[in-house]
Amino acid sequence: MEAVRARRGLLLVLAVAILLRIPFLNQAIQGDDDTYLAEAEHALVEPLHPGHTLYVFQGTEVDLRGHPHPPLDSWVLAGLLAIFGDVKEIPFHAAYILFSLIAAAAMWWLARRFSPQPIWAALLFLAVPAFVVNGNSLETDLPFLAFWLAAIAFFCADRLLLAALAMASAAMTAYQAVFLTPILAAYLWFYRQSARRAAWVVIFTPPLVIAGWQVFERVSTGALPAAILTGYFATRGFQALPFKLQNAAAMAIHSCFMVFPALLPPAFVHAWRKRRDMDTAFLLSWIFIFFVGAVIVFFAGSARYLLPIAAPLCILASRLRACWLAIGFAAQLMLSLGLATVSYQHWDAVRQFAAQLRGPANGHRVWVNGELGFRYYLESDGALPLRRDQVTRPGDIIATSDLTKWTESSGPVSTIARREARPSIPLRLIGVESHSGFSTVSRGLWPFGFSIGAIDRLRADLLLERHPTLEYLSTDAPQAAEQIVSGIYPDRWMGGTATVILKSPGRTAPLAVSFFIPPASPARQITLVLDGRHVATQTYAAPGSYTLESMPVRPSGATATVEIQIDRTFTAPPDTRDLGMIVTGVGFAP
Repeated sequence: MEAVRARRGLLLVLAVAILLRIPFLNQAIQGDDDTYLAEAEHALVEPLHPGHTLYVFQGTEVDLRGHPHPPLDSWVLAGLLAIFGDVKEIPFHAAYILFSLIAAAAMWWLARRFSPQPIWAALLFLAVPAFVVNGNSLETDLPFLAFWLAAIAFFCADRLLLAALAMASAAMTAYQAVFLTPILAAYLWFYRQSARRAAWVVIFTPPLVIAGWQVFERVSTGALPAAILTGYFATRGFQALPFKLQNAAAMAIHSCFMVFPALLPPAFVHAWRKRRDMDTAFLLSWIFIFFVGAVIVFFAGSARYLLPIAAPLCILASRLRACWLAIGFAAQLMLSLGLATVSYQHWDAVRQFAAQLRGPANGHRVWVNGELGFRYYLESDGALPLRRDQVTRPGDIIATSDLTKWTESSGPVSTIARREARPSIPLRLIGVESHSGFSTVSRGLWPFGFSIGAIDRLRADLLLERHPTLEYLSTDAPQAAEQIVSGIYPDRWMGGTATVILKSPGRTAPLAVSFFIPPASPARQITLVLDGRHVATQTYAAPGSYTLESMPVRPSGATATVEIQIDRTFTAPPDTRDLGMIVTGVGFAP
């Protein structure tokens, strides 16, 4: 009889998991899906090294070997690409339901092991906002969660070989799989009378697999992925104290919304009273160990980071009275489905904008000033990412997402396409007119927001002919935006290369650039290029204000194109721009 009830309970949990996914099968490509798809495409060329390729992120070329996730998810996507020939939303999301089912089944087993009301524990888990929302993406969240929970479930059932395989899969999906080792060590400590010696060996599977992958990449590609990743973190300052404090605050708030908030206080009061019970002690240890590790490792404070502690939180909450659990489950499910619907409508608007642009963009070069799903759909139609040193020309189109843009367009333009992403439900996960930190703490601390404002504003601008009027351009002049082609920001900082156009003086004259090298800048060598010709180079021994001037030169036409180059740049977190020096003026000396 017990076996029949267990099968019925499992079937119910799996059915609910499937029903949660079916309405969102046609979910548009979103979030970081584009990065994983880029790795998957490269895996078809170099199967053992999906990350051994370059990717332009926010205008800067990066090495995907430094991606913060090992390649298992990219291999899964590569397999789907090989089967279907291209990215197809419905089949891809249908395939990814498998991970939701694995997670649900593992949760059901853990609930039966640790909860007096396993059905409610599993249902609360399925209603967790991050499970419902992020389970509709192609990122690592659900694959990792599935392997994570399967590893713990198999380990607690003393199925050590299967547990090791699940741990290895988790480790090849996300580096935070290393937290399985202390969590399962805590389990062995609490239940040490029944622990086998082999179990103490198995718990070290995640760090060993990750170390093995690192060594393999170092030997076969010449670089250690962890070293590249650490370098990017250091360059962008992601591990700086302000980021860590924000991350800790955001995740503390997110943890209060994993289950319906009204259930948490009585659940933890009950857990505190039962803290000497081994099952309760293990569940609390699981939550504590992962949360502390997440605070140390992560920086963005995203709600999805806490999915690995959703199971013990839901199990602890499931010990409350069934009537309260029913109310909490219904309220949480409504919220989660509302947030998932908002996400669907947001990214569908992006997909529709890309379709809207296909006709007007025909025959033009298209550059993408934005990231995430916005970038994916435009690049699928032939667009290219806008680089920081990109030189554009009249007739080019720059497609911009206000939500994810990294620069502002300058010069005369004509807007040829425009669309707003404004979902009908007044909930927000992120947005230009809302403050929600569901995906990143940089947008706020709360896991969702209430707003009817726009999530994103999308537009495509056709670049028009520039008509420079100044022979010498002060970068704070009103005409500066029209004559700066690329590389100089509105605050007059420039990156590694900057391009401006000037009115030709119609005579021979020296070309000069005035600038300030701040003490923090490593830039020392400055070069001037006129219409493709190097006309002046100078190395400076120390920071300070300088003017570099060429010998008298004559432009080749009525308009002169001037390029300023510097040898080294730096970043000043939280500013992610590549910075070199401050340009105050450039042009032909009178």
